[in-house]
Amino acid sequence: MQSIQKIIVPVDFHTHTNDLAEFAIGIANKLEAKITFVHTIEYALSYLDYSPESFKDLNANITAHAEEKMAALVAKSKSACPECEGIVLNGDVADTIVSYANDNAIDMIIIGTHGAQGIEKVLLGSVAERVVKRASCPTLVFNPYKGERGYKITPSIQETVLPV
Repeated sequence: MQSIQKIIVPVDFHTHTNDLAEFAIGIANKLEAKITFVHTIEYALSYLDYSPESFKDLNANITAHAEEKMAALVAKSKSACPECEGIVLNGDVADTIVSYANDNAIDMIIIGTHGAQGIEKVLLGSVAERVVKRASCPTLVFNPYKGERGYKITPSIQETVLPV
């Protein structure tokens, strides 16, 4: 079996990013692997929490904004994952994730899904689905909508041992 030492975790900084990061860190710690969080900027106007004053330096400003968010995620994750790092890239999200994985000899991708269904999935597609189909390394898809807080790696002792 192939040793998994380098994991990338694509993040979009939306609602379930922290849950995905927590899940990925748990997996990485069990495998003694290093995590790199990857954020890809596809469209400059896709950030609802950023309003530019002008469009002159829009790409540079968006990149700086994304890098600030990445730095905050990495800083927040350092206590549980001291060697984690983050990178911000530009391009088509699925293609950029797969290219980064190939170019950096990544052993595993842990990616979240937004749970799009029906016409939304048909019209927008699924980044996770495209990554799974194109990646040359194992890809683990995290569904944050399963249960209240997503999947648990192992149950706590209180959940496992019941009083008699």
